[in-house]
Order: sequence, then structure tokens, then C-alpha cells
Amino acid sequence: MRATHLLLLPAIGTAFVIPDQEVFSSLAVENTTPSSKSSWLDSASSPHEAWEIDEETVSKTFNCAKNTWENAVNHAEDYAVNIKDNFQEAFAGESWLESADYETDLFDRPPHHGPHHPHEPHHPPHHGKPSKTVYELINESKYTTKLAKLINENEELVTLLNGTTSNFTIFAPIDSAFAKIPDDHKEPSKEFIEKLLTYHISPEFYPAGRVLVSRTIPTALGGEYLGGAPQRLSTQISLRGLTVNFYARIVAIDIFGTNGVIHGLGSILLPPPITTDIISFLPSEFSTLELGLLKTGLIDHLNKPSTHVGGTLFAPSNFAFQRLGPRINAFLFSKYGEKYLAALLKYHVVSNYTLYSDAFYKHSSLQDVDDMDCDHRIPKGVFHVDLPTLLDDKSLSIDVARYARFITIKINGFNRVAIPDGIAADGVIHVVPTVLIPPRTPGAQGVSAEGMELEEFMERLEPFVELGDVSIEL
Repeated sequence: MRATHLLLLPAIGTAFVIPDQEVFSSLAVENTTPSSKSSWLDSASSPHEAWEIDEETVSKTFNCAKNTWENAVNHAEDYAVNIKDNFQEAFAGESWLESADYETDLFDRPPHHGPHHPHEPHHPPHHGKPSKTVYELINESKYTTKLAKLINENEELVTLLNGTTSNFTIFAPIDSAFAKIPDDHKEPSKEFIEKLLTYHISPEFYPAGRVLVSRTIPTALGGEYLGGAPQRLSTQISLRGLTVNFYARIVAIDIFGTNGVIHGLGSILLPPPITTDIISFLPSEFSTLELGLLKTGLIDHLNKPSTHVGGTLFAPSNFAFQRLGPRINAFLFSKYGEKYLAALLKYHVVSNYTLYSDAFYKHSSLQDVDDMDCDHRIPKGVFHVDLPTLLDDKSLSIDVARYARFITIKINGFNRVAIPDGIAADGVIHVVPTVLIPPRTPGAQGVSAEGMELEEFMERLEPFVELGDVSIEL
């Protein structure tokens, strides 16, 4: 067993130390010593003023994080709200890449009985029945005064979190999370604040035990580019403990209310960027892929929401392209090989089907996938689905082996996903360490492109190439 798997043990032990139910009264949080400088939020005439974050502000806000992007991610044209801010930590790319697992294979070595799934109580054990809603707990806590101010500015959120329509999960940034944002701020739109807050709320019940065994969690923020499907969070277990989206550490767990549960966060969660931004801002991993997408025009397809509703990108790393060898690479990126490159990359792009490691969504007009529960969760054990790609009549055969948070994803029975769940605003990215080659016959297992001769490589792609036209139709 990999050493990282052993991190589950202390994390599980920590997760079930339930804080006092009296509104966070015994909540223990690191680095909460107040600064001698008054908080920017306290001095703001309106809570809205606290949320305008420009590029310089974000650089100062998150410079203490372990892994930040070298460049900011621009959301200005990518959301319904006109967000003119650049975020560095909306997707902690370097930390995501460091989560690669090349060893665990649940298809070869499945657990005998699967990892123990912790009990998911509707109420905290031995602490009595909750008497307050999650809104009341947040509003009355001395640790979440900043968050409470923002929620109280939105009557709909107050009503939602006071209601009984769902058993909510709130990932609540504590006051010290807001204190990381410096004083130079402007006023954002109310709509933007609402989107940001709803990204911290899940309409489903996720106590600590369920968080530990979940790779992704749906939020109340509907994905604009996902056809209304929920924008999801990702969870991780590392030496830092339990984190959300790789950078926000969970500092308190299982504060139960009458209508849900609250987990305290040490950082504010920012909605993720779109797929092409993630690829662009991780050149050490995807510069070759990005160049290919630009040369073939596929970047335009990925950038246009009108061409797809959600999607899954199986992204070959730079190393994956290197494994093709110098002859094939030289050919692909030549003028003559451009149409072969287009066919190859189309085989890595799935539109309208968004496959996370533990959840699966399809566009509402697609009716051919009926293998899941209505909540879109991928069941434990082995799950199979065929995903149609942009390459005509060619699908990817996907098998997901899932036991708690241990997951193995195989493509065409041969290729493995090395890094899953790069959550994007318009879908999800899975990193593959090998370039995917279409099999000769439908349903056949894939083959490795490593060591393949150029002639065989061309032969496999030639049926999908229009030899008289180097352009592609999207």
C-alpha cells in the first residue's frame, strides 16, 4: 500500500473529534490570532466592498499558499457575472498534479470487502438533538462573523439555510480566512457574491465520514457551462489534513444543525476556471497539448459553450507526447501531419458527458445512460460507460473501479488515468500518461503508442483524416 494511503488513518481519527455543539464554542483553529491591524471587512461600509479582488490583490492574498499558479486565471468572459478579477487559486493546479497515483490498481487488487465506510449519522452521536439551523449556528458563532455578514445581505440565502428543504452541508470560511484578503478592495456585484457563497453550500448531507470517502461533492452553484448540473468541489487527504480544492484546509468538522452540517474552512473557496485556462496555466504539464489544440482549432470548440454542455477532457501530458517518439511528434506538428493531429486530439475530447471519478452527468437531451441513481453518483465497485468522442463513430470505453475514495479509471481496458478530477467550470480534466490511439475494431482493447512506428500510427488514424483538407469541422 502506498504511504499516502496511510494518511487516511490519522485523517479519519481527526474527523470524528466533534466540536462542542454550542455554536463553535470550543472550536480549535490554527492561526486565528487577530492582527493588530483592523480587519478590512469590519471597516467596510458594506460587506460587498470586501469582495472586489484584482490581480494584485489576489497575488498578495494567496502568497502564503504552498502551491499557487504563476499566472492569474481570467474569468472576465467565462461566467454569467462579469467578473473582472484574476484568481490564482481558483484551481490549485500544481497540487492537483502532485496527486498523481501510478501504483494503485483496483482492477488488479480490489479490496476483499472494500474500505470501511464510516457511519453517516443524521445527528451527532452523544451530543443531543440539534436545536438550531445551520444559518443560526453560523449567524451566532464568534468564528464566522464575516461569513454571517455576507449571508445576511442575501434574503434568499437566509431563507434557504433556515429552511428544511434539504439536509445541507456548509463549508464555512472562518474569520481568519477573510483576514487573508488585504485592504485594497472595490465593490463587486451582488450576483457575484451570491455565486461565491453558493459554491460553499452543498444541498446534500456530507458529514465528515462521507467527506472522507468522497472525491467530489456537488454544490448549490449551478454550472453555467454544465447545463445546470452542480459545480463540484474536490476533497483531498494529505499531510495537511483534509482539504477542499487542494488549498482550503478543513479546520473543524461536524457541527450539526437541524437541517444540515457545517465544516469550518481556513480559506475561501473560489469557483474553478474553464478547461482551456487550466491547460494554459500549467505549461510544464500541458504545453504540447495546448499547442496541438491551437494548431488544429480544437481550442475554439472547447472555448465555445454553444458547442457543448459540460464535457470530459482526457489530457495527455507532455510526457505522454514524448513517449510517442521524435518521428511521430515531428510528423504530427508538421503541416502535413496537422490533420492527423486533429483526429488524434478529437479522440481525447468528450462533449456533453461529464465524468468525474465518483459522479457522472450527461446533457439532458441524451437519454442513453440509465446506469446511475438519480443523484448521479457512480456506484461502488466497477462502473462501465462508453463515451462518444469528437472523432466520428469512435467512443472511449471507460471502466471506473471505486472503493470509498480509492479509485482507478481505465480507458479501453489498457490506458490508465494518472490524475483524475481536474474540476473545471465547463467539465472535468483527467490526465493520461499515454496518448490514446483508436483501436482497430469497436470494443477492442487499446494499444500503447509507445514504440509504435510512424507508418502504423498513420495507418490507424488515416480512416479519420480528410486527406484533401487540413482544416477540421467542429
